[in-house]
Amino acid sequence: QVQLVESGGGLVQPGGSLRLSCAASGSASSINVMTWYRQAPGHQRESVAVLVNGGMSNLADSVKGRFTISRDNAKKSVYLDMGSLKPEDTAVYYCHIQGMTTWGTPFNSWGQGIQVTVSS
Repeated sequence: QVQLVESGGGLVQPGGSLRLSCAASGSASSINVMTWYRQAPGHQRESVAVLVNGGMSNLADSVKGRFTISRDNAKKSVYLDMGSLKPEDTAVYYCHIQGMTTWGTPFNSWGQGIQVTVSS
């Protein structure tokens, strides 16, 4: 079993910064593809950032220049560093990780979702 636990959300002032963490536990051995999604009330879920094992990343146009995605394989974690936050960034953020277990089999798992609120 591989479980993802998200942390780091909360209330942030406009223009502020926040780091979201997503840690894999259980039988995860390596992380190959990691994605951050977000969903705001009344809006469809959207992909925010994607990072592959080779280090190539893709960001949604709405967050380019403000967000970065990174990983720490030793900690089996993926991070989303958010800067210059705007009220439009308010949403529930979900991480998704695809990787390999210690048994050499693929896995994919979702985090539980974490609230980010950008407001004065």
